[in-house]
Amino acid sequence: MTKSEKNNQEKTSMNDESQNQDKKQKEKKETPEEKLKTTQEKLLRTMAEMENQRRRFEKEKQEAFEFGGFSFAAESLSLIDNIDRAITSFKNDDNLKNNKDLSKIIDGIEIVKNDLISIFKKNGVESIECINKKFDPNFHQAMLEIENNTKEPGTVVQEIQKGYMMKNRLLRPSLVGVAKKSEKKEGKEEKK
Repeated sequence: MTKSEKNNQEKTSMNDESQNQDKKQKEKKETPEEKLKTTQEKLLRTMAEMENQRRRFEKEKQEAFEFGGFSFAAESLSLIDNIDRAITSFKNDDNLKNNKDLSKIIDGIEIVKNDLISIFKKNGVESIECINKKFDPNFHQAMLEIENNTKEPGTVVQEIQKGYMMKNRLLRPSLVGVAKKSEKKEGKEEKK
């Protein structure tokens, strides 16, 4: 090694030692009050984080309690649909229309349906009323447009499948037919 390299190396090591001494002096200069203040700030931040976490878990727990059966309720709606289809099928069957016991069968099915609806209501599941209401894409799904000059365009005039809400959440949208103005009459009016 040359003399200049040795001198540079000694200067570098001296600079490192002086920097280490500066750090130690800064640490020594920190008073107990400053250390206490720093520790208090860290403690307050930690407590705030813990409180936020507790609130988040409490909210998640409440939502799980309220909506834990959401998917079960959504799948159970097909039971009501099938019961309605069965009733309609029995009423429209020519062979069963002449049967004197048809009304008893339908009454029995209606009792089961009403019990099921009652259970849903107890658990916050209720049907969406949509006939003669303005079409709302948040609650309705338009399946077809029906020409109707007696109703305002965009009004629900037919319900294909009932929609349901669970508390304040949409469980299933109503499948609906929406009114629109008749195109034939409008064309004739334009010619006049």
